Amino acid sequence: MQIKQIDSYPEALLTCDPKALHALFQQPTLLHLQGKNPRPLFVSVLLHGNETTGFLAIQRLLNKYAQQNLPRSLSIFFGNTQAAELGLRRLDGQPDFNRIWPGTDAIHCAETQFARQIVDIMRAKEVFASIDVHNNTGLNPHYACINKLDNRYLQLANLFGRLVVYFLRPLGVQSAAFAEICPAVTLECGRPGQQHGIDHAFSYLNDCLHLTELAQHPVHSQDIDLFHTTAQVKIKENSRFSFTDKQTDLLFDKQLERLNFTEISAGTCFGNVQNSHSIPLIAIDEHGTDVTEQFFKIDNMQLQISRSTMPSMLTLDERVIRQDCLCYLMERLQTSN
Repeated sequence: MQIKQIDSYPEALLTCDPKALHALFQQPTLLHLQGKNPRPLFVSVLLHGNETTGFLAIQRLLNKYAQQNLPRSLSIFFGNTQAAELGLRRLDGQPDFNRIWPGTDAIHCAETQFARQIVDIMRAKEVFASIDVHNNTGLNPHYACINKLDNRYLQLANLFGRLVVYFLRPLGVQSAAFAEICPAVTLECGRPGQQHGIDHAFSYLNDCLHLTELAQHPVHSQDIDLFHTTAQVKIKENSRFSFTDKQTDLLFDKQLERLNFTEISAGTCFGNVQNSHSIPLIAIDEHGTDVTEQFFKIDNMQLQISRSTMPSMLTLDERVIRQDCLCYLMERLQTSN
C-alpha cells in the first residue's frame, strides 16, 4: 500500500460527510498545502474511522482558508477512510491505524510501511509540530497527550487545555513516532459528534497555524494538571465480560465510566466476578511488565482497585474494549516550577 500524496483537494472535501470521504480518498492520503511559513504543521485525522471530530475541524479550517493564504504550510493525513465509511474504529482484519507507526511491536505490513514513509516525508519537510486528533467513547474531559517531557511539547499540549497526560505505551502511536522529529501531541476531544469538541479542535488548530515558535520555558505549575500513565488495562483474551449479562466472567458496574479522571482509592469496585481465584484483567506498565496484582484484587467476589490511582478512557462500548483496552491508570506528576 503506497501513501497517496496530493497538493490540492477536490471541492467536495469542504462539505462532505466523514462517511463520504472514502469516495474522494480511497486510500490513506497525505495532503500538502503551502502557507506563508514554509515549515508545515502536520495534522492527522481519522486514524480511527469513528472518531470524526478531527476531520470536521480540519474541514472547517480548510473552508476558512479556501480564499486566503494559510499562515503556515499544512500537511494533513486522512487515515482510515474505509472504516470511516462504515463508522467503525477499524475494519475486522485491519490493524489499528494508531498502532502502526515507527516504534510499533506490530507485525510489519503495508500499513506500517506507509506510516514510516509519512514520518520520513515530514522529516524531510522539517515539520514544525504534529497534532493527532482523536475522540473517545467514554465520559472523559478534553485533554492532550505527550510522549516526551520536553518544555516545547508541554507548551504545545497546554495550548489545548490544562489537562495533559504523559505516556509511553501503547507502542506504535502516531504522536510517539513524530515526537522523535518535532513537538507532538494527541488531542482527546471527547465523544464524536459534540459541537464543542469540533469548536475546540478547530480553534486549537487555527491557533497553531499562527504560532511562529514554541516557548522553551516551563509551563507555570498553576496552569497545568500533568498526569503520567502507569498502566494500560485489557480484558484477558479468554475472559468474558459484560455490563448487562450476569452470567459472564466479569460483570462491570454500569456507572464505570464516571470514574474517568477521578482520583479513586483502594477498594473501589469495578464489577463482580464469577471466579475468585483469577483476575480477568491484565495491567501492563510502560515497560511492558505485567503489574495486574499491583492494581487489582478480588475481594468478596468483587474486582477492586488495590491502590490509589486515576483511570482514563473507561468506556461502556464493549467492541472498543475488545479492540483496544478497558482503560489506562494514571498518577499525578509535579511540574518543575
